[in-house]
Amino acid sequence: MRGVAGEVTDLLRHLIRNRCVNDGTPASGEERRSADLLEAYLEGPGLALQRYEPLPGRVSLVARIEGSDPTAPSLALMGHTDVVPASYERWRHDPFGGELIDGEVWGRGAVDMLNTTASMAVAFRRLARSGFRPRGALLYLAVADEEALGTHGARWLVENEPDAALADNVVTEFGGFRVPLPSASGPKYPIMVAEKGTYWCTLRVRGTPGHASMPLRADNAIVKAAEVVRRLASYWPETTLHDTWRRFVASMDLPAGVAGVLLDPAQVRALCEADEGLGRMVHACTHTTFAPTVLHGGVKTNVIPDTADLQVDVRTLPGQTGSDARAMMAEALGDLWNSVEIVSDAESAATASPVGTPLWDALQRATRALVPGATGVPFMIVGATDARFFRRAGSTAYGFGLLSERISFAEFRAMFHGDDERVDVESLRLSEELWEAVARDFLG
Repeated sequence: MRGVAGEVTDLLRHLIRNRCVNDGTPASGEERRSADLLEAYLEGPGLALQRYEPLPGRVSLVARIEGSDPTAPSLALMGHTDVVPASYERWRHDPFGGELIDGEVWGRGAVDMLNTTASMAVAFRRLARSGFRPRGALLYLAVADEEALGTHGARWLVENEPDAALADNVVTEFGGFRVPLPSASGPKYPIMVAEKGTYWCTLRVRGTPGHASMPLRADNAIVKAAEVVRRLASYWPETTLHDTWRRFVASMDLPAGVAGVLLDPAQVRALCEADEGLGRMVHACTHTTFAPTVLHGGVKTNVIPDTADLQVDVRTLPGQTGSDARAMMAEALGDLWNSVEIVSDAESAATASPVGTPLWDALQRATRALVPGATGVPFMIVGATDARFFRRAGSTAYGFGLLSERISFAEFRAMFHGDDERVDVESLRLSEELWEAVARDFLG
């Protein structure tokens, strides 16, 4: 395969094969493998490269094309190099094989977000080798540890190496899929201008130990924990139509009936309950969510467990805090709340960037040039990205990309941290051309 698409495809396949799996422990990730690859790929005239390694193996790479005007705004293209674990037995192809099959690259990270990391690297290298001289500095960041809160990657860079890593404007993951709603004025692609906050906590459920041969009416912590899980999973907090959601609906140019549904809390809930695909996205965008994810309990088969620890991933809406999340959990658990203790928690508030900035306008122009008639619309990503560290440091940060229509929205949504992750070559081409166009437009 030749040309830009072939170059991005080749780099992506190598990144997938590097198996930079982040399981959340400090010793995992080994992102130095992909930092080595990207450093060797990018080396050349017209740019500066610097590596940062806060822990052994946890390497982030920063590349820079210096601007001609120190007062001009700078731009950073940022991807991460770590990926989440994959269950081999559930995949149709090797999750770390990086295979090219029928025009699609398969592998863990293909959409989250090694496709973007690779396409940004190719755009950056092409710009440097073309002699591109931006007014403001252009940065490329390939950071570690995004999949475990960014502690040893973007967060570390912002806190410890701000002169090297910070930029006035940042683009990272992820938007650029066609919104599956009926717009009257051409295709709409979400630009992530905001993201939900996180409140990760561990709940300790207490019981009373005893002999497992007499389970009747035993005070079993695991049984209680099962009911805690059930109540959290069935809990529906209040529907919240925040500012970003309202801007999104207004920008979509929807039929009045559809817009009315999306702006009516009661109808939003009905949509979430009835629509398996779109409903999940709408629910996550308009509600605080509670996902029980890890449960540990018991010490021996014949002992009634006296404790069980349950990890819960809570995603909060703009303006909410950990106190709000705890109050909602208390409401969900009712009489069981007194049997639960929060033994650890980590809070990160929701963040947002303004719409209508020069970077926003550059993204719009580049999108229209590549997909005639298309428009970017403001949206809130429901997961956490490294954009939040840059927003808190004063940067305008968006999540974007550009995908073809080969992979449906439902498939695309399911692949994040899911099975059979893959991306088509046409999407890789579109994304690379997007980054190059945005850089030339914004900094040229």
